[in-house]
Amino acid sequence: MEFQSVERASDAFQESVTPDQISAMCHRAFGAGMEVVSAVELGGGLYNNTYRVEIGEDRPVILRVAPEPGRQSRIERALMRNEHASLPFFAPIAAMMPRTLFVDWTREILGRDYLWQTMLDGMPAPGGLRAYPRPRWAEFYRQLGTIAKRVHGVRGERFGPVAWPTFTTWSEAVICSMEDTAADLEDAGLDAGDVREVVAVAGRRRTVLDEIDEPRLLHGDLWVPNVMLALDTPEPTITGVLDHDRASWGDPAADWTTWMIAQRPATERAAFCETYGVPPDTARAVWRAQIYRARHVSAVRLERHRLRRHTKIAGSYAEMREVLDLLAVWTP
Repeated sequence: MEFQSVERASDAFQESVTPDQISAMCHRAFGAGMEVVSAVELGGGLYNNTYRVEIGEDRPVILRVAPEPGRQSRIERALMRNEHASLPFFAPIAAMMPRTLFVDWTREILGRDYLWQTMLDGMPAPGGLRAYPRPRWAEFYRQLGTIAKRVHGVRGERFGPVAWPTFTTWSEAVICSMEDTAADLEDAGLDAGDVREVVAVAGRRRTVLDEIDEPRLLHGDLWVPNVMLALDTPEPTITGVLDHDRASWGDPAADWTTWMIAQRPATERAAFCETYGVPPDTARAVWRAQIYRARHVSAVRLERHRLRRHTKIAGSYAEMREVLDLLAVWTP
């Protein structure tokens, strides 16, 4: 087997697997007679370990291996299982997503969950977009708006992660996720006092959150790094969508896509809204958006700690203080 892994520090969160383990996972999924020709670890992801694997004359397939359970935080627990459970609800964009070939939750081979998927055509959008002049990026964001609208159009029955835990009200789901984030931050030795302050505010104003009474499907990570583009087209053309392991039921305004598009230049925001629609800007919607902002900022703080990006953590405290100052004067 030709084998290539990503070089990482010994204390890195992601842990590569061995060629023998890849062979064992291949044999379990496709039969003892199937041999791995090559396995190349891809470096784009920051949570699972991902490999492009050739197992014969057919096109390559993708192997994704989750972290060991003991290395998973509360807010990232069993993400691969959540992704698998949520797959049927992404039917409106299924043609753009990889097909699951095999899953194994037994943890018998290497103590970790893993799955095999088909490999999508095209190129990752982070590099592909840079091949186009910036004015042409507007077309990319129009397409992204269409995809996000299709996802958010799917209705659910309860709030929270698709797999578990789920809640009868949106406020319960939001508060629980932020409490878990605070506990994860404290386990990591970081101050989470500001997160707990936001939780307290959300608890006092939970009726504003509970105006969201119809759960909608949220991708959780629908943004440039998780999108594939067609090769050699006049304008950037989205052909694939990846990594919905953070999928949940909730308010579309709380999705990662909504948060990220708000930070883009005006022309790109406008292009997205052409197809998605203009988000509500009532006082109560704006108040909820600050709660969602705090939720994202605190989760990013935890991720930066996990990735050893310690110099970027300090900025999250200033941003959270800004959120708390705004929440202090807004009383919807």
